[in-house]
Amino acid sequence: MSAPNVRRPAPADSADSILPVAELVVTAQAMTNSGGAERYMRDLAAGFHRLGIRPTLYARKIDRDLPEAAWVDAQRLDVRWAPGKLRNLAFAWLFRRRLRAHPHAYVLSINHPAIADLALCGGTHSGFVETTGRRLRLSDRWQIGLERKTYGSARAVIAHSRRMAVELQRVYGVPAERIHVHYPPVETGRFRPADAAERMALRRRFGLPDDRTVFVFSSTSHERKGYALLEAFFEKTTLPICLVVAGRPVPKTSETIRYVGYCKDIENLFRAADFTVVASVYEPFGLVGVESVMCGTPLVIADNVGSAEAVAGDAKIEFSRADPADFDRAISAALERVRGPNPRVADPAASVVYDPGVDAHVRALCRLMAL
Repeated sequence: MSAPNVRRPAPADSADSILPVAELVVTAQAMTNSGGAERYMRDLAAGFHRLGIRPTLYARKIDRDLPEAAWVDAQRLDVRWAPGKLRNLAFAWLFRRRLRAHPHAYVLSINHPAIADLALCGGTHSGFVETTGRRLRLSDRWQIGLERKTYGSARAVIAHSRRMAVELQRVYGVPAERIHVHYPPVETGRFRPADAAERMALRRRFGLPDDRTVFVFSSTSHERKGYALLEAFFEKTTLPICLVVAGRPVPKTSETIRYVGYCKDIENLFRAADFTVVASVYEPFGLVGVESVMCGTPLVIADNVGSAEAVAGDAKIEFSRADPADFDRAISAALERVRGPNPRVADPAASVVYDPGVDAHVRALCRLMAL
């Protein structure tokens, strides 16, 4: 397969900061304070706002109490009348009808409305079903059909990792020349390192043990995020380590598996921990990897995770999910590092291979809209 286009964002003072289209319409599942896609939508709204751009947003859910909701023309498409498995199709149908009011608009899609000029791909349903080995159901075929139409209609597609770019070519036949790799942004002012005193205070606040090396696992979808692998290891280990889970509850806790609930200030948990572990079965990017490194906390990360390619040097310890023994090796390497002279990520910015700022990412989108 041909190599996808990989472009570094322009400097913050680039002259291309003006939106090169008459009207911008954005589609998304939601603008809420929840998962990664919702966080991404909020970041885009903030970035466009700083450039003086006010897009029209169509989404299934919009939390109008969020500050970002005031920076878009928020249009909620209510699809609750449709059965659950048909709601994405219903959204696409309603959006096509609403688009008639914006005949000259440029459509930027974060979900899959079947019509898009610039489509963002943070994962494909086809790739997920294939990776997890799940039997293809009718609802899967509907979702795959929507994705195929969205990426097929787009002038350009943004893949959130090189791994994702290859998958787009393989499963949907998107030509390489229409795919552009831009890693997703991080709130760099929020995700930053802490000094030793602040870290110790945070460890006490979260109740983290002083006599164990702490590995943070952040997840709201344990099956996809690979919790089974971690549970099997940490349940039986006699090593002085502890897995701290944030997000969805776990079936049981112990001295080596602890649960801290849903963590709204996940950056502080990253700062407090010794490592963040990312073990997903299917993970086109996995922003927690970059967020953790920006907080100065190194990774134990599966080599099939997209963000592994965006983190360089000793900021990560990679392992293969294909070899169960390789996770044991990675944990042993992590313990050696903790005992060494440089347990933290000394220079987070130099350990990430791209400019993770929101504004740089939004400027990159504006340049793609000019193609």
